[in-house]
Amino acid sequence: MNRHKTTATLASLCLTLTPVAASAYVGPGAGLSLLGALWALLVAVAAAVVFLFAWPIRRMRRRKREAMELEEQERRRRPGQPASDADEPTTLEPQDTRHPRTP
Repeated sequence: MNRHKTTATLASLCLTLTPVAASAYVGPGAGLSLLGALWALLVAVAAAVVFLFAWPIRRMRRRKREAMELEEQERRRRPGQPASDADEPTTLEPQDTRHPRTP
């Protein structure tokens, strides 16, 4: 029984793995469609990889630019005004104009 099962398994593997001519034809329309889809897939993967690596660099440059703008705001303060004055914001966040502060 075990020998017959092994022989049947071996025979089915041989028949499955033996190459046979397919006698198939891929026309120019189907071939170009396949190449176009493959090209689009490769471009999409490449763009994803580029954006994945560019994102931290763009974020780092944005933070550096914001820090430079904050330093520029601090440098432009009036000479007699201390840097910790609460009348002017020290961050680049928008001001809350609903309740203006009175001096």
